[in-house]
Amino acid sequence: MTAAVAFGHTRTVPVHFDDLDAMGIVHNARYALMLERAITAFWADHGHAFTESGPTSTDVVNAVREFSITYYRPIRGTGDVIVRFWLDKLGETSAVVGFEFTSPDGSAVYAAGRRVNVKLDPRTLRPAPWSADARGIAATLLRTPEEISH
Repeated sequence: MTAAVAFGHTRTVPVHFDDLDAMGIVHNARYALMLERAITAFWADHGHAFTESGPTSTDVVNAVREFSITYYRPIRGTGDVIVRFWLDKLGETSAVVGFEFTSPDGSAVYAAGRRVNVKLDPRTLRPAPWSADARGIAATLLRTPEEISH
């Protein structure tokens, strides 16, 4: 499920029992996984996915170079959370993704951060340019300078 936002994209992601730690809150390492699920679903909706026969495009061959997150309040228990993500920058071979985790009604921000992905050549695993198709899709996620200042 998705919701309309001024920039970027939102995705509802379920919190499962096995995402919780011994205190009943989402374990810190699970945020990266939930973000990955949200971003992967977005790209799959646009034809860029891994299938039984492999990647549907070379653009899905990418790696996380950097991941940083700030936790504001714990997500307690199972249920849905909203993952909002956008692009702060799209380079020739990399993309800087901003993100936040919120309650379904948007009243609580649980965490926020950024992730840098590098597109890789599937044969050499060296940085490679994003395709024109991926660049066009990614452009829908770009945050404008006006949105950054607000």
